[in-house]
Amino acid sequence: MKIAVVGAGAIGGWLTAGLLQQGQSEVSLLARGLTLQTLRERGLIFSNAQGQRVWPVRASERAADLGVQDWVVLALKAPALTAMAPHIQASLGPLMGPNTRVLTAMNGVPWWFLEGLNPRWSSGASNVSTLQSVDPGGLLRQALPPQCVTGCVVHASCHTPAPGHVHHHFGQGLIIGDPAGNSCQATHDLVKLFQSAGFEAKLSPRIQQDVWFKLWGNMTMNPLSAITMATTDRMLNDPDVRGFISNVMLEAREIGNRLGLPIAQEPEDRHAMTSKLGAFKTSMLQDVEAGREVELDALVTVVQEIGRLNGVATPYTDALLGLARLRLQGLGLYGRTTA
Repeated sequence: MKIAVVGAGAIGGWLTAGLLQQGQSEVSLLARGLTLQTLRERGLIFSNAQGQRVWPVRASERAADLGVQDWVVLALKAPALTAMAPHIQASLGPLMGPNTRVLTAMNGVPWWFLEGLNPRWSSGASNVSTLQSVDPGGLLRQALPPQCVTGCVVHASCHTPAPGHVHHHFGQGLIIGDPAGNSCQATHDLVKLFQSAGFEAKLSPRIQQDVWFKLWGNMTMNPLSAITMATTDRMLNDPDVRGFISNVMLEAREIGNRLGLPIAQEPEDRHAMTSKLGAFKTSMLQDVEAGREVELDALVTVVQEIGRLNGVATPYTDALLGLARLRLQGLGLYGRTTA
């Protein structure tokens, strides 16, 4: 199986290292800049609590050098993919053949999210197929139609201490499924490949449910950490902040109900799980500290958009989005000026 991973950051590097160790597929990386230089000169540096290992890997900044693949794994931050959308054919076209599938290993709500759903939209929104907050103009949907896409929800904590170096903290979870359900044979085969590589991979009959459930926690803790620069324990230990988080989650849960994606948990159930992580830095807080553009739209703006489409009032989500947007704009880490 030929697999090209697009994006050699924390998650992309972690997936690549696991597949290289398994050794049953031909894996390559599409990267650039200092990351590409490191990959070429030293290889992919992978470390965890047990130690460090360096994996030789084929890497290039040109898709044409890698050729047609069986799978293209998008392990990019959502803003990077949105920026790539107008040029995606030039950027990824040489990787794509008639049978190539795309795996999205990304945070937040993806461009294919509405595929296969039958949401309860409010009046006048019945023909919506594209979420403008994550796919302006529907460019991603046109270039990478949902029929060739498989979704992946990642449950792992990794970071990049330096370009070309990924450190894995904990978690091996991959939940994988096709947007319209009834996953194809290629998706079944990919799940088996990841399982043989040591990942805790499982097939989902409704991948949007898994996307929404992960988002239910990420959409609050991530932007609040960017505003406050606080770890998760400090946010949850403040009763007023904890209450605000719970109210945002209740809004998102009602939106999920109208999408046909119910969440049985209460916010306090998720808080108890998060508290077990201790003084944990969210991925968005790590991005802010590193001066990287953040995924605000895929985590929060899209929830506001879907809420408006299905008639759910979102005053707490609106406040969270507005405060986070101003904070991140002031840091130069977010480009949009309005929701």
